[in-house]
Amino acid sequence: MKLVIAEKPSVGQSIASVLGAVNRKDGYMEGADYLVTWCIGHLVELASADSYDEKYAKWQYEDLPILPHDWHYVVSKGKEKQMKIIGELMKRKDVTEIIAATDAGREGELIFRLVYNKLSCKKPVKRLWISSMEESAIAEGFRNLKSGSDYELLYQSALCRAKADWLVGINATRLFTLLYGQTLNVGRVMSPTLAMIVERMTAIENFKTAPFYTVQLDLGEFTVSGEKMQDKKEAETLCNACDSQNVTIETVERKEKTEKPPKLYDLTTLQREANRQLGFTAEQTLQYVQSLYEKKLVTYPRTDSRYLTEDMQDSVPAVVETAAGFFSLQNPPVNMKQVIDNSKVTDHHAIIPTQSVKDCDISSMPYGEQEILRLIALRLVTAVGESCRYAETIITAKCNGAVFTAKGKVILSDGWKSVEKLYLASKKEQSQEEEKDTALPPVVQGEVFTAKASIKEGKTSPPKPFTDDTLLSAMENANNAVEDAERKGIGTPATRAGILEKLIHTGFAERKGDKKTKHFIPTHKGISLITVLPETIKSVQLTAEWEEQLKQIEHGKLSPASFLDSISNMTKDLVSTYTALKNADTLFPSQNESIGSCPRCGNSVVENKKGFCCSDKSCGFALWKESKFFTAKKKSLTKVLAVELLKNGKAKLTGCHSEKTGKKYDAIVLLDDTGGKYVNFKMEFPAKGGKK
Repeated sequence: MKLVIAEKPSVGQSIASVLGAVNRKDGYMEGADYLVTWCIGHLVELASADSYDEKYAKWQYEDLPILPHDWHYVVSKGKEKQMKIIGELMKRKDVTEIIAATDAGREGELIFRLVYNKLSCKKPVKRLWISSMEESAIAEGFRNLKSGSDYELLYQSALCRAKADWLVGINATRLFTLLYGQTLNVGRVMSPTLAMIVERMTAIENFKTAPFYTVQLDLGEFTVSGEKMQDKKEAETLCNACDSQNVTIETVERKEKTEKPPKLYDLTTLQREANRQLGFTAEQTLQYVQSLYEKKLVTYPRTDSRYLTEDMQDSVPAVVETAAGFFSLQNPPVNMKQVIDNSKVTDHHAIIPTQSVKDCDISSMPYGEQEILRLIALRLVTAVGESCRYAETIITAKCNGAVFTAKGKVILSDGWKSVEKLYLASKKEQSQEEEKDTALPPVVQGEVFTAKASIKEGKTSPPKPFTDDTLLSAMENANNAVEDAERKGIGTPATRAGILEKLIHTGFAERKGDKKTKHFIPTHKGISLITVLPETIKSVQLTAEWEEQLKQIEHGKLSPASFLDSISNMTKDLVSTYTALKNADTLFPSQNESIGSCPRCGNSVVENKKGFCCSDKSCGFALWKESKFFTAKKKSLTKVLAVELLKNGKAKLTGCHSEKTGKKYDAIVLLDDTGGKYVNFKMEFPAKGGKK
C-alpha cells in the first residue's frame, strides 16, 4: 500500500480519482493499493517563542534576542484531527511507501516535510512533480515519480526562509513594540516593501512641478516640434523668430521595424496584467488562477518562468487552437520556437491553458476566473503569433538655426496585435498605443514650408503612487543593477500577494482610488515605522540579497547554517545597538486615553478590552476588569473606579455581595500594590458598619 499526501482536499480527491482510490474514508480515500490523504495548507508550523521558555509569553526587552538552537514545531491550531489521521495512516503496517504530492514548489515541499518529520516517519519517500492537474498529467507524474531525496535542498531553502522570517519577525516586532509602546509588526520582506511605498510617497510630496515650453511649427499637413525649454522668454523669442518663416526639411528617415510577441505569463506578470486590465489585486488574481489550476484548466500558477520546455512542442499547438477560439480566431499562427527554452525553466514552465479548456463552459464560471482564463488564453495565442511590423518615419527640419522633429508610425502588419485588438474589442476598449499612431505625409529632403509657430506649455509630473502592478514590479526587480540581468527581487511569486495584503491588514498602508485603479498609500503608522527602522531591516537591497542566498541554498551553493548565522547576527546587532528615537510621541501617539499614572513607573495607564494597563508593557502593572477580588463581590472594576484608585489609592465601593451572609454592604477599597504579578487590594469599612 502506498500513502499519497496532497496539499488540500480538492487536489487529493483529483489524484485519488486518477489512481482509482474511490472509497471515501474519514480524512482520506482508499483503493487500488493506494491511500490518498491531504494536508489543509500548513499542518505543522514553527512554534511560538514561549514554547522555548514560559518567560517569553511576556514581552520583555531583556529577553531579546530570542535565538532558538533546536527549533520547535507544533501542529497548527484547529488542524489536529487531520494530523492525527495522517499519522495513523503512516503507521499502518501495510503502508510501505510515502508519496509527497503537495504543490510542486518550495512551499509545498515544506508543508510535506514538516508533517513527515513531526510524525517521525522513516518510510521511503517518492515525489510527485507535475505542472497540471489534468488526469493525463497526474497519470504521467505517477509513472515518473522522483526520489524524495532529490528535493532535500529545496526543503532546506524553504525551511531557512521560514526560520529567517521567524527570527526577524519575532525579535524585531517585540523590540520596536516595546520601545515605542504599541504593536509594530516587522517583517523580513514586508518592511522593505513598506519602505518602497513610503519612499515613493515622499518623492511625490517633495516633487516640485516645473513648467516647460515647446515651440511647434504647423507646416500644414503635419507639425514639427522643438526641444523642451525651461525658459519661457527663450521659447517666445524662438517662436517669434520662426513664425511665418521658411522651414527646410533636413532629413527624412524611414525604417521598417518589428515588435516581437510578448512572453508567456509567470505568476507576477499575470498579476500585474490583471491589475492593469481588470483592477484585480495580486491576491485576487492568485486566488482565481489557483482555482483554475485545481479545475484543471491552467497549468501550475506559482511559477517564475515565462517559457515552455521542448517536450511540449507537439502538445501545445492544439491548446493554441482552442485558446484562439475564445476570440473567434481560426487557424492562428503557431511559432513554438518563440516560447521554448529549457534553460529558462526551473521547477515549472510558464502558465498556459490546458487541453481541458476545450470542453469547459467559460460562461458558467465566476467572473474573476473567466477574465483570468481569457488573459492566459490571449497571452498564449499572442506569444506564438507573428511579429507586428510597422514603418517609423522621423523628419528633421530647420528654421532660424533651430532643429525641429516629427515622428510618424504606420502599421504594416498587425501580427500578434490583431488578437489583442479582438480582445479589446470584446471589452469595448482601445489600445492607447493605437491612438498615438500617426502617419506623416510624403516629403523630401530640401523641401521648404512656411511655418505657423506656437508655444505648447506643459508641466513636469511627479512619480505615480504604486499600484499592485507597479509595486509587484518593484518587488520583483528590487536589486537589478543591470536591465535584463538575473532578477534579484524580494519575496517570491507565491508570497508577494500575501505581503501586500498584510501591509493593508496591519494598518501600515491603504488602497485608495477608483474601482479599477487603486494606489498604495502609507498610513501615519506606516510612515512612522519606516522612520524608526534601521537600514538593515528596511533595506530592499539586503532583502534581495537574502532571497538570492535562498536560491543558492536550493542549488547547493550555500549552506543553510551560513545563511541563518547571518540572519541571527543581524538580529543580535539590532537588539544590542538600537535605541528608541527621541520625541517618538509624535510618531506613535498613544492609541488609548490615559486614565491616570502607573504607581510603579509613572507612565500612563490606558484601557484595553481586559483591563487598565501600564502603557509600558515591560512594567507589568494592570488592573483587570474581571479581577477575582471584585467578581467574588459580584462587582466589576469600572473605568470610574480605576481612575479613583489611581488618583487616591482608594475608592468607595457600594452594594458589595457578602459570600458568607448573602447581604449587601459598602466598603472602601484600597490599592495595595506590592509589585508582584498581580495587584492586591484591601478593604476598609465605614465607621458605623462592622466587618462583613
